[in-house]
Amino acid sequence: MTVLDEIIVGVRSDLAERRAVTSLADLELRIQSAPAPLDVLTRFREPGLSVISEVKRKSPSKGALAVIEDPAALAAQYELGGASAISVLTEKHRFNGSLDDLDAVRERVRIPVLRKDFVVDEYQVWEARAHGADLVLLIVAALDDSQLARLHQLVQDLGMTPLVEVHTAEEARRAADLGAELVGVNNRNLKTLDVDLAQFGRLVELLGDQTVKVAESGILGPEDAALVHRQGADVVLVGEALVRHGDPAAAIREMVSAAARG
Repeated sequence: MTVLDEIIVGVRSDLAERRAVTSLADLELRIQSAPAPLDVLTRFREPGLSVISEVKRKSPSKGALAVIEDPAALAAQYELGGASAISVLTEKHRFNGSLDDLDAVRERVRIPVLRKDFVVDEYQVWEARAHGADLVLLIVAALDDSQLARLHQLVQDLGMTPLVEVHTAEEARRAADLGAELVGVNNRNLKTLDVDLAQFGRLVELLGDQTVKVAESGILGPEDAALVHRQGADVVLVGEALVRHGDPAAAIREMVSAAARG
C-alpha cells in the first residue's frame, strides 16, 4: 500500500465513526442555518500572489511540526498578514487535525476557509459545509473519474469551491477534462513523500489558461514563492514554513512582496 492508501484506510474508519454519531439529515439541518460560503476565485484571480495559509501540526513526511494549542489565534495571524484563505487539516491520525479546528478557525476569521482532508465520500462534503468550509480539497490520486466528477459537482452544488489537487501529468489532464477552475499542483511524490519544487513548472502548462493555479508543498520561503509565481502560480498553499516561523504574518507578507518583485 502507498502512504495515500494507508491514510485513506484511517479516513474511512474515522468517517464511519462520525457517521454513526451524526446523520446526513443532521448535517443538512445545520447547513440550512449556516452563512453562505464565501467566494474565493475572484480574490485568487486578482493581480499578485495569493496565499492559502495552513493550520498544520504534523505530517507523514516530517512528523511533528508545531504545537498549535489555539488554531483560531494562528489563523487570525494569517489573516493579519494578508492571507487570502486559511487551510485547516482535519485528518486525525497523520496530521493531528480535527473538525473542531475547522470550527474554531471559521468562527475567528472573515476570509475563506478550506477543509483539507482526504475526501472519498459525499458525507465529507456535506460535513465540510456544515462546519463552515468555503473550499474542499479533492485529491485526484484518491478518486476514480466517476467519484471525482460526483464529488466535484456536489462541492459546487453546496456553494463551495473545489480545490482539485494533482501530482502527475495524467492527473493534470484529468483535472483539465473535469473543467476544474481551481487546481493545485502538489510538488510532493505520494509514493516516496519527496518534494520536487520543479514539479509545478512541469505541470502548469497542462492546465488551461483560465484555470486558477495553486502551487503546493515545498514553498519554504519568499524565493520559492517568487519562483512558482514566475512560472504561473496564482496562489501558494503554505503550511510548514508558517507554523515554524516566529512571525507568520510577516512571513506571508514577505512571500507576497517577493512575488511582486519577480
